[in-house]
Amino acid sequence: MKVRMNIVRHGRWLYDNSVSLPVDIVSLNYDFWYEIGKADDQLKPGELPQPMNELGVLYYYRFRRAGDMTTPTWPDSAGYSEIEQAMLAAQEKAPSAIQWS
Repeated sequence: MKVRMNIVRHGRWLYDNSVSLPVDIVSLNYDFWYEIGKADDQLKPGELPQPMNELGVLYYYRFRRAGDMTTPTWPDSAGYSEIEQAMLAAQEKAPSAIQWS
């Protein structure tokens, strides 16, 4: 399987109300955390990857590696089937409002 990663949303948030920092939402065509568990031989018996959405991807937010196009990446969240779900989850983690573009 060819790994596909796309940055689908960019955002900025304020650290300490003064430093603008990036966040992004990426789409991946595989369940990142399932594959990590599989590689580490940590899957539970019968554990399956999260189903992909109708586009064949899951969405993840990234704070630490926002903007980085290097693959494989390391997301900061679980996978979400909808972009909006990932954006809301990122907002819950950010200490200030995220301005999305």
